[in-house]
Amino acid sequence: MKVLLTGAFGNVGMSTLEELVARGYSVRVFDVQTGQNRTRAQAFEDHPLVEIFWGDLRSREKVFEAIDETIDVVIHVAAIIPPLADRNPGLARAVNVGGTENILAAMESREKRPRLIYTSSIAVYGDRVQTPFIQVTDAVAPNDDDDYAKTKIEAENRITQSHVEWAIFRLTYIVSPDKLEMDPLMFHMPLETSIEICHTKDVGVALANAVVCDEIWGGIYHIAGGERCRTTYREYIRCMMDIFGLGSTCLPEEAFSTGKFHCGFMDTTRSQALLKYQHHTLEDYYTEVRKVVGVRRWLMRPVSWAARLYLLNRSAYYRKSSRKPAV
Repeated sequence: MKVLLTGAFGNVGMSTLEELVARGYSVRVFDVQTGQNRTRAQAFEDHPLVEIFWGDLRSREKVFEAIDETIDVVIHVAAIIPPLADRNPGLARAVNVGGTENILAAMESREKRPRLIYTSSIAVYGDRVQTPFIQVTDAVAPNDDDDYAKTKIEAENRITQSHVEWAIFRLTYIVSPDKLEMDPLMFHMPLETSIEICHTKDVGVALANAVVCDEIWGGIYHIAGGERCRTTYREYIRCMMDIFGLGSTCLPEEAFSTGKFHCGFMDTTRSQALLKYQHHTLEDYYTEVRKVVGVRRWLMRPVSWAARLYLLNRSAYYRKSSRKPAV
């Protein structure tokens, strides 16, 4: 069994690559050659099961070269995601839609067509604050300003209309203790949003298990952590700020959007039954983050006021609020 994995050196990609290798699959990784990706690739450069193939999904020639007759399954994880997708929607569409079209064309050109596993997003459902429980059969309804979600829907449509065997996995809010940056995007989600996290390692397990699961093909599935991974965004922010040593009341309500975003509680009955991937709970994740933060939690407390000002300056909503702007 040989797998082509796109976006292998991203967050979900790395978790998937590790799981595939652990199962003994031969893996050709396809990713853009950046400084960060080259650093992450070093751990696999001499691995007997891993072949590193540098390329850009926008290059039809490179994609055709990567998807040759030896490939049995393509796991397509690579995408331009927010906030870059928001800043550059043209790039997002070129990679997320155009890159997927190149993959499909390459697969369809082969005498022995590989199967395709594609990772989509919960963003396709749009705002679900009032209706947080999401079924796979619910209509896609992206927010008007969510260009990323629209590219995911367009890519899904290309896949379902193609001549390859496919399975689509719509991912929830994915977390990793190795990725704890506080991006301004954190303020775009209303505090009343229901969220269901999924640990990146559990996503890796799901995608690796999907490779040999004959029942998934032709279906659309949710990938999320399950009931023990559910909370509200308000409570999630409170817990994370406390873990970082900034205090659970560090960020005021005025710092967060009250408009439309996405996320909710996803029905994963079918995906869990088939792939058996839900191993980490929300509390497990908090415990991992505490270990990563370590003593820095206590070091942050004396300067929490400065950290608070730094964060508030990154919130466009707080700056526009009636309160005095942070300086």
